[in-house]
Amino acid sequence: MKIVVAQLNNIVGDIQGNVDKVIQPLSDKKAIETDLLVFSELFISGYPPEDLILKNSFLDACKIGLDSIVDFSKNVNKALIIGVPLIEDNNVYNCSVLIDNGSIVGCSKKQNLPNYSVFDEKRVFSPGTYSEAFDFRNFRVGMPICEDIWSKKVCDDLKRDGADIIISPNGSPFDRYKKNLRLETALERVKENRIPLIYANQFGGQDELVFDGSSFAINSDLSIVSQAPAWEESYLEFNFSKDGLSSNNPLTTNTNSELSDIYSAMVLGLKDYVNKNNFPGIILGLSGGIDSALCAAIAVDALGSDRVSCFMLPFRYTSEQSFIDAKGCAKNLNIELGSLNIENSFNSLENVLAPFFKDLPKDVTEENLQSRIRGVLLMALSNKGGNMVVTTGNKSEVSVGYATLYGDMNGGYNPIKDIYKTEVYALSKWRNSNLPVGGLGPLGEVIPLSIIEKEPTAELRDNQKDQDSLPPYDELDDILESLIDYEMSVSDIVKKGHEKSLVKKIENLLYVSEYKRRQSAPGVRISQKNFGRDRRYPITNLFRDEN
Repeated sequence: MKIVVAQLNNIVGDIQGNVDKVIQPLSDKKAIETDLLVFSELFISGYPPEDLILKNSFLDACKIGLDSIVDFSKNVNKALIIGVPLIEDNNVYNCSVLIDNGSIVGCSKKQNLPNYSVFDEKRVFSPGTYSEAFDFRNFRVGMPICEDIWSKKVCDDLKRDGADIIISPNGSPFDRYKKNLRLETALERVKENRIPLIYANQFGGQDELVFDGSSFAINSDLSIVSQAPAWEESYLEFNFSKDGLSSNNPLTTNTNSELSDIYSAMVLGLKDYVNKNNFPGIILGLSGGIDSALCAAIAVDALGSDRVSCFMLPFRYTSEQSFIDAKGCAKNLNIELGSLNIENSFNSLENVLAPFFKDLPKDVTEENLQSRIRGVLLMALSNKGGNMVVTTGNKSEVSVGYATLYGDMNGGYNPIKDIYKTEVYALSKWRNSNLPVGGLGPLGEVIPLSIIEKEPTAELRDNQKDQDSLPPYDELDDILESLIDYEMSVSDIVKKGHEKSLVKKIENLLYVSEYKRRQSAPGVRISQKNFGRDRRYPITNLFRDEN
């Protein structure tokens, strides 16, 4: 039996478009010898569908889509495994359906509904209650769905029910730690049951989540048969018999570096957010600093230079070096760089406010005014031409509130929202020596070394440097990662070698900035604790760690 995993990029809610993506390879002459085509979790609806599941009209449309696929399969004498939400006895289930030659052979209901991190499936789905293998062309096939293989019971039950092979449709989003963990988990299930396992994962960007694909198959002797590439659509082909799985393709496994995976995730997240929401392109404020330079590189790699518009928005504090660096970055990326001087706008607003600011010293108010003028101008350009503004605040700045609401936080999407400042530098250096999979940007240095090497500054006042009010970024990021990603106590962070007063200061800045993050643009999830559905802290919060 020939089995093909279809690692394809679908869209949540585009039911007809997703159905068309299923039918196309079924009717493709190249795939005519395929016996079983396998798609990822909830492929018809798109994953995760979230509260769309609460709409009966959405569920009805998904059922119509499933029926059309069943009808089509009869015409081509093909079989497939497809994910779809289905209603049964007034309950909605996350289902995987086995279809063969115009009829439904079996239906698995997801039993272990994840309800942690970005997952909230118990909100909309009811859990399945039993595991069943289905007879299919002289074999018995088990179809546990995603989380069902992360604990041993479901696969154990499938073995007891006589499964010859386990085929698991997945919607497993990328984070920097997960790829090896998926493989280790699948190997553990195979080791326990000695049943070959195919892991079919989703590919593509969906709001803040990105799915890297990386589908794979493992034989009963724990050997990896083959693995699909990360960060691209693909078809992964296997042959299955009583002797196990084999592949005509040479054995491949993903050996991408962590920086390569992170950069590819940022590119894919931005690309699919722009394209799936039908924006013609993006607008970016290019300041001459490293954050906006990295975002510009990501944007060009995602969309091509012709769909990226960059603007400098200089003021009296903008240094000559910033002009040089912004122009150099734009040139390296083959993008035009416009300029909108904000001096007159600032002076006009300052005059309007003068009666109310009389005899008051200049402070952060004037700094924020500069940022907000820039935000207004970029949003005006966006409104007029339809291109989406990309905002460029990194995780370090967003964590401690060093970003201005309705200013540099303006925008529709932030590709580096989950990237600490030290990682911004590492990724910039990586990009200057590498081109990501499918990247549309140029080879070679795209971010001038002068940007990477200079001391970071917001240039909102004379001689301003980030380190005037923040500790060095390697120290700040270690504290922030401890507080955010690992939920460590102040005392435990102090044991790592940090001053208690500094840790307490950073903790306070983190908490009091929550209201800003609630109003921030979505961004690509890279870590296990991004600012979004991963981390749900109250805005009104007087708790501070006393230890």
